[in-house]
Amino acid sequence: MDSEAVKKAIIRQALQATNTANARTLIENINEKCFERCVPKPGSSLSSSEQTCLTQCMEKYMAAWNIVNATYIQRIQQEIGNQSITNA
Repeated sequence: MDSEAVKKAIIRQALQATNTANARTLIENINEKCFERCVPKPGSSLSSSEQTCLTQCMEKYMAAWNIVNATYIQRIQQEIGNQSITNA
């Protein structure tokens, strides 16, 4: 295995670890924010309004998360592109 292949393998592993951590953070944040907002008095089951609130909250939170991540990735790609141009 040449050094370029090793480098790509390490980057791939780092990206997988980052993706796993990001997914865990997303789930934890959704659980915390949406549950606190939608279930003020936890009981043995959720009412239909609590279920609807949770569904809508999760959908909004994930949509916002996706927008932020897409913008972040776009920014990183721009920075990498700018560095390639200045280093050339």
